[in-house]
Amino acid sequence: MELPATTQRVVLHSAAWKTRRIEREMEQRLWYYLDHPDEIDRRLKELDEEWDMERTLETNASSIALIGLGLGATVSRRFYLLPALVMGFFLQHALQGWCPPVPLFRRLRVRTQSEIEQERYALKALRGDFGALGSESRRDLPAQVLEAVRK
Repeated sequence: MELPATTQRVVLHSAAWKTRRIEREMEQRLWYYLDHPDEIDRRLKELDEEWDMERTLETNASSIALIGLGLGATVSRRFYLLPALVMGFFLQHALQGWCPPVPLFRRLRVRTQSEIEQERYALKALRGDFGALGSESRRDLPAQVLEAVRK
């Protein structure tokens, strides 16, 4: 069994429409910041604070496991099954990139670290951190920047 690359495992196990929506929203934000370059620094700070899929899953799994342990110790030993189940799903996510909360979190627009970094570097490119952009047509600039960042 071949395991997917860490950077691709969540996207490979997400519905295509959810990934396209996340990409479309990112491109719309880039269009906005193309017209409002003075706000790019603020957006970069927001990206520093955005929780990615891994952090969200880690927090979710840990919380449910701790609740299960607490309930197992105080209510019924049957609740000890909850942490075992959650950690099993968490292991599945670590290996394959999928576990039951992933579709829900993708629907809620939780992005992977790679998707967040794509926006970060696209914003930096728009800001001019990497030199002048070579596009003669402003119309295609956000899409071209995102394509370059993905390579």
